[in-house]
Parts: sequence; C-alpha cells; structure tokens
Amino acid sequence: MGLYTTPPDELQAVDIIIVGGGTAGCVIASRLADADPECVILVIEGGPNNQNLPTITHPALYRGNFTPDSNTVQTYLPSAEEQLSGRAAVVFVGSILGGGSCVNGAIYNRAQRDDYDSWKTEGWSAEDLLPYLKKFETYHGPGDEEHHGARGPIKVSSGTHRSDAMADDFIAAMNEMGFPEVQDLQDLVSANAVARACRYVSPENGRRQNAAAAYLHPRLGDGDHPNLHVLVEAQVVRVLFNQDKQAAAVEWRPNPKFQTDTTGDLRRTVEARKLVIICAGTHSTPSILERSGIGGSEVLDRAAVPVVYDLPGVGHGYQDHQMVVYTYKSTMAPEDTTESVIDGTRDVRQLLANDDKILSWNGVDATAKIRPTEAEVNCLGREFREIWDKDFKNAPNRPLALIFSVAGILADPTPFLPGQFFSLACYTAYPYSRGHVHITGPDIGNPLNFKTGYLSDRDDIDLTSQVWLYKAQRQVAQRMHFYQGESHLHPKFPPGSKVTSLSEPKSDSARREVQYSPEDDEAIRQWVRERVGTAYHSIGTCKMAPIEQLGVVDPSLNVHGVQKLKVADLSIVPENVSGNTMSTALMIGEKAADIVIKELGLGLECRK
Repeated sequence: MGLYTTPPDELQAVDIIIVGGGTAGCVIASRLADADPECVILVIEGGPNNQNLPTITHPALYRGNFTPDSNTVQTYLPSAEEQLSGRAAVVFVGSILGGGSCVNGAIYNRAQRDDYDSWKTEGWSAEDLLPYLKKFETYHGPGDEEHHGARGPIKVSSGTHRSDAMADDFIAAMNEMGFPEVQDLQDLVSANAVARACRYVSPENGRRQNAAAAYLHPRLGDGDHPNLHVLVEAQVVRVLFNQDKQAAAVEWRPNPKFQTDTTGDLRRTVEARKLVIICAGTHSTPSILERSGIGGSEVLDRAAVPVVYDLPGVGHGYQDHQMVVYTYKSTMAPEDTTESVIDGTRDVRQLLANDDKILSWNGVDATAKIRPTEAEVNCLGREFREIWDKDFKNAPNRPLALIFSVAGILADPTPFLPGQFFSLACYTAYPYSRGHVHITGPDIGNPLNFKTGYLSDRDDIDLTSQVWLYKAQRQVAQRMHFYQGESHLHPKFPPGSKVTSLSEPKSDSARREVQYSPEDDEAIRQWVRERVGTAYHSIGTCKMAPIEQLGVVDPSLNVHGVQKLKVADLSIVPENVSGNTMSTALMIGEKAADIVIKELGLGLECRK
C-alpha cells in the first residue's frame, strides 16, 4: 500500500504533489489517480493516518477529537480581540488524513444556490456546481432526486440511530414560531423553515463517511492504483520555484509531533514535474504560500521571506460562521442524550464491542434556516435595515442564521452534571466581519499572526444578528416539551428585568411577546462577546477573485503571478455559504480534479 511515514527513495520526483490530505485533497488525489495510471501522485499530509480510530469512525465519539491530548486536530490561538471582551477565540481544524471530514459533527447541511451564484465567477455558478455536489454523494434522505446524487462515494443518511422525540419537539416549537417543516431543507433553495436532519453516515453500518475512507483508502488497497502515494506525519514548509516562477518542488519535514526520533529539522524536497496543488486549509494554505514568497510584500518583508510574487490577498479576509451554543435543562431520559456515551451512563467499550447503533448518532436530528420578519427587522436599527434591504430583502432563499437542535450538551459536560440537557447551536450565515492569517517568520515553527475578526464589522451587524438570534432560539426552547429551564450558560439580565422569568420552566409568559429593554439587549450583547466562537467553518484566506479584489487564485484555481501552482480548498471561497462547509469542500475537490484532468490531458488515451 502506498501510504508511508517515510517515503521510499523512488519518490524523489513525482508528477503531481498535493499538499494537504484533507477533504478536498483526498478527492483530488483519488480522481487524478483514476484518470491516468501513468500519472504519479503524491499526497503530503501533516497529520496521522485516520484508519481504525473510534473517534473518527463513530460520530457519537467525535468530541474525543477535541481533548487537550488529541492528535487529530490542530489548535490555532488568535490574538486577544477587544470586541470579544479581550478574549482569544480558539479555532480548531482537522489535522489528520481526511481533514475536517474526519472530526466534524457529520452534519449534512448544504449551502443555497444564491451562495454559489454570489461568487460571480465564471464556471462556479450554482448551475455549474450542482453536478459536482451530486457527484460525491449517495443520498438516502427525503426530497427530489434531481437535487441529490445517487452514485457517489459519500453516503448520506439518518444513520442507524436517531432521536425522533427530540426532532418532533424542536420542529413543533419551530412551527409554533411560524417556521414550517419542509421535507428537504438541503435542496439548495428552501429557507426560513425547519427539517429533519441527515448526516454523513452510512445507513448500513453507521460509519462516518469521511473523504479519506471514501476516496483514498479504497484506491490504496485495491492494487489498481500503484501511481497513488500518501505521505502522512509530514509538514510542508514551502513550495520551491524555478527561474520562470514555476512551482518545481516542495520542501517538507517529518512532523515532530509524531516522529519524535527525528534529529533536528530534517528537511527534504520532492520534485513536481507537472503541478503542485495546495489543499492545506484556510490557515495552512496562506502560511505555505507566504513562506514560499507568495503574499503581500509588507508581510513577507517583516517575516524575512524573499518575495517571489507580491500578492496582497494571501491571508486576507478570514471568515468563519460565528456560533453561540445555548444549553437548557431537559426532561429527556439520560440514555437519550449524547452525554450517555461519555458520562458513564453507557459503557463505551461495550458499545464498541457490540457495534451499537447509537455510535452512528451525532445528536443532531433537526435543523433550521431562519430569517427575521419585517417587523423584527424594523426593530434592529437603521444600519441593519440598510444591510437587510441590500442583501436579504429581495433574496428570500438567503437565511440570516441557522439553528441545530442537539440532544445533549455541546460543550464540556462536567459543569452541568448530573442532569439532562439539550442545546440549541446557533450561527449567523453570512458574517460581515473579517480577520486574517499571516506568518511572522520564515520557519514553519514561527507563530502565526492570526485574528478571527469575530464581531468586528463596522456597524455591528454581526452582533445585532446574534442578539436577534438569541431571542429567537430562546422562544423556541421555551416552547419545547423537554424544556425545564435555562442552564448557567445564558446572559445575566439586570435586576428587575421582565425577561428573567422566562428562564424558568412552564413560564406562562413564554408564549407571549416579550419586550426586551435596552439594558436587556446590552446584557445579551455582552454575553455574545464573551461566548461567540468558531463553527469550525474557516474560509476565505486565498479567495478566488481578480488580484485587484485581493484575489489569490483565478477561476481555474491557478495562483496569480506564478505557474504550475493551484490552490483547492475552503480558503478559495470568495463569499460565505449558509451551511456547514463539508459539502462545499467536497465539491471544490471534485471541481478541481475535473479542471486538472482537462488541463493536463490526463487519461486522454483511455477516453478515446
């Protein structure tokens, strides 16, 4: 099998190097290997192999990837930010073969057609991209077949376990709030509604459908792809260019986190005869480009990196869905919560031994994409009204925010226990805030200059949206039969506030229109500043746009100013998408593979 931690000597030169074995990288490598058996492909991934790890295979155990001693995620610590009450909002990303598709919540939640059309890029409209969205999936959920794939490597289903009681309760409460239930909220059009959720899980065995398991491993093990090679536990330092500014090789080193017997900073190079494709993710891709001399000259000068091409857009425009989770006391039975697999209620070793069906469950059985009413918009201020009229009023398929019902605690459960809880996870769909990711020195070990930018937009549109979202989700929770009051993780309203009584169970005022005072609104704003964090959906630091718009790649994913170098991951996304980003990452992989196959003429003899 062509999977190594130390590459064989014959891999000193290959045809195509894919930097990063994350979601998009796995797709690209596999499709290229299929297209031409003579084309030698090398994937270089900084994290370990993903096979046979329970926290990867079983969605119910996914939070085990985010423990302090985890080897499957990388932690990025940004600078402290004033608008976040002086906090540094930590961001986690998958650092393992398969990337984020291995460690995320496995939530199947797609973007809208309007999202892709907003990119305004030739070849990347919703109509152009729908075939690629369908290509990667085999869909087992409800809805029209025309919107989903039927023969792709990634299976989408309800898995082998779900909580219909929790879904019914959440949906009924949403209905009471005026949001109808639809059969398929992931048809790229439906919005301002609620639906039962699917996940990236096999309906047959409940296994997570990650990109490495679905694309790479079958080809590495079938004996028919000797041209496909994967190097794990290896960090790419930079791309090397020849005198014509063509990407000619990649410099890498063993990852010291795993290969502790390596002496010193042992660097090696691999030649790329045809192409280098960077798929290292929203944080690492701009870092690799800048260490390679591609980036804004001011950033590179400060980092003591010689400029190969002055490209100011690199590392600029960082985005993330800004999420806040609200947790409520519940009457759910202990065994019906996600905590049951981590708090001792269920014996995890026994669950694994029995291959219990609950292991396929992520706790999310219903989701909603929502918009405020015109009356609510009128109460959100002049600046919000201007933004709403420009970006949303005439685009009814664009939600302002998303809510996920979670049968349990979406946080460290220790401060809550004992007891039963449910959570409503909420994020805004199209944040206006922007941050950045830049290097501070030429070495891979130098710290990053990382700023999330959460809640930093000039007119506080993101913060205003979060205040509206808090009030909306609170009304939903209070209408749920499982609701038994609020946990400690909620705003602290001032003494005498009329909305404090809503925190108690069975409140008669829960179904009445409640007026929040300016002091109440400020308490919510302060709570959001102290709690808002990542939705694990980082995008946009190498966006697909012209140079004058701070773009980094063109519509064919070529990096501006150099040759034989492409970027293909979520860093290229020019405008945000109102959904969890795994489907967009898979789509980018499929689209990128098609572009490369056509450009290089791979497999032409086979297709004649």
